[in-house]
Amino acid sequence: MLETLVRETGDAPTHAVIWLHGLGADGSDFVPVLPLLGITKPTRFIFPNAPVQPVTVNGGMAMPSWYDIYEMQIERKIDRAGIQASADAVEALIQQQVDAGIARANIFVAGFSQGGAVALYLHESGAELAGVLALSTYSPNLDQGEPATGFSVPVSIHHGTQDPVVPESLGQRTHARVRAMGCPVSYQTWPMPHSVVPEQLLAIGKWLNEHSH
Repeated sequence: MLETLVRETGDAPTHAVIWLHGLGADGSDFVPVLPLLGITKPTRFIFPNAPVQPVTVNGGMAMPSWYDIYEMQIERKIDRAGIQASADAVEALIQQQVDAGIARANIFVAGFSQGGAVALYLHESGAELAGVLALSTYSPNLDQGEPATGFSVPVSIHHGTQDPVVPESLGQRTHARVRAMGCPVSYQTWPMPHSVVPEQLLAIGKWLNEHSH
């Protein structure tokens, strides 16, 4: 089981958000944003730490990473085994919350950058969830041909128009792929680099509240 930080917005949480950080960060990365979200229902936020492992593009240096990154160009080989392993680890966290009494239909998975890629992979694998929040990221399945259809789990995609790490074109392609799957999807851009901004956090909180039934 992944190591996690847990924060709750109220007693006896009825909802949960599993929030995956980006490459080289850790579970504490997004804890400070919680007060800015304006969450209205008692919600358990789970911030897991990615395993520390070598990352090829960083000279093999070991750092918190959800999967290896072999090369930086847009059309690149993807570490599918690593993404699958992280998706399985997140699924175990989801099941842990179900066992604690929170319905799967009340559990969101959010992710920034690498973490968002894992969240989108989990979504396309057919995970039953309340929704997926994909921040400054891309679908790792962009090279896999046309997606299956008939998905119903809502997805909210956010991207910076000045992102030098994950180009916004990847966000646009991800939006098109998720839309082709047939599920409700929204796409918002913000004048920012590879980061988050306060106005965006308000929008994220609004989306979470609207989809917390």
